[in-house]
Amino acid sequence: MNSKIIKHSVKFVEINAQNAGQRIDNFLLTQLKGVPKGHIYKIIRKGEVRVNKGRIKQTYKLQYGDSVRIPPVSLEKKKELPAPGRSLLTLIKDSIIFEDATLLAINKPSGIAVHGGSGISYGIIEAIRALKPEEKFLELIHRIDKDTSGCLLIAKKRSTLLAIQDLLRNRQTDKRYLALLCGKPDFKQTKVTAPLLREELKSGERFVRVDAKGKESTSFFKIIQQFNDSALVEVTIITGRTHQIRVHAKYLGHNVVADSKYSNYACNQRYKYKGLKRLFLHSSQISFTYPETGKTLTIKAPLSADLEHFLSTLKHSSQK
Repeated sequence: MNSKIIKHSVKFVEINAQNAGQRIDNFLLTQLKGVPKGHIYKIIRKGEVRVNKGRIKQTYKLQYGDSVRIPPVSLEKKKELPAPGRSLLTLIKDSIIFEDATLLAINKPSGIAVHGGSGISYGIIEAIRALKPEEKFLELIHRIDKDTSGCLLIAKKRSTLLAIQDLLRNRQTDKRYLALLCGKPDFKQTKVTAPLLREELKSGERFVRVDAKGKESTSFFKIIQQFNDSALVEVTIITGRTHQIRVHAKYLGHNVVADSKYSNYACNQRYKYKGLKRLFLHSSQISFTYPETGKTLTIKAPLSADLEHFLSTLKHSSQK
């Protein structure tokens, strides 16, 4: 076979207990090695992939006993993407805050995507797989934005992946963030229930706004410390919508500092001048009943040294 061509013959697969519950797109990624995700979505959309002789969507979850027809695929192999560099691998290795036989947690650095794609060669999950080639299964349990830092969970077993995703879906987790908001909020704590509507721009960029047609969304904001012209808040999210905290903060009239998408330009410029070089939004803690033990597991991710230092300058300034 020509090394520049990826070829897969047609095959039929009956779904066993191990693969039951998996999304069809993720299942096909394991069956069609080397085939880009975009092409997999294309063959699903065109109806070339059949489950029990019928068409399905990419979000379809496989059931035990399903018969899956995987069509033949032949396409030119794209140039290999570069592997994660040693400095990134060291950074990610040093960011591991919890690990056992079934679960791994990262204090994700800001500025690194959780996975490759859309012009990004690799992200956290690719780096973890490169760090731990002996692990047969490593999958993201959830996602956080590229510019947000903090708790990111990765499953080392499919059963763990599905169990914790069920907890997230059923709102049986306690997820807390730290954010620096522009201005002086007039509340000590408040609940925001503004519905959020996600749109995709022509460029492919995602944009979220408060809209009655949007999905129900709930965030609790609690002030931790007030500074001269900003406030450190803890945000507990009940739902996990795209850009939820950033849009709810804007809805309150106090944008997250250094948020370039939903920004308060004057505030951002002021804090850029003070030395803040990144979005001040950090996933600080997640708690849930751990399926492996049946006990509550709380994973905490400390603020990065740069954010801690920046807060110390604000505290000093506020005391003057």
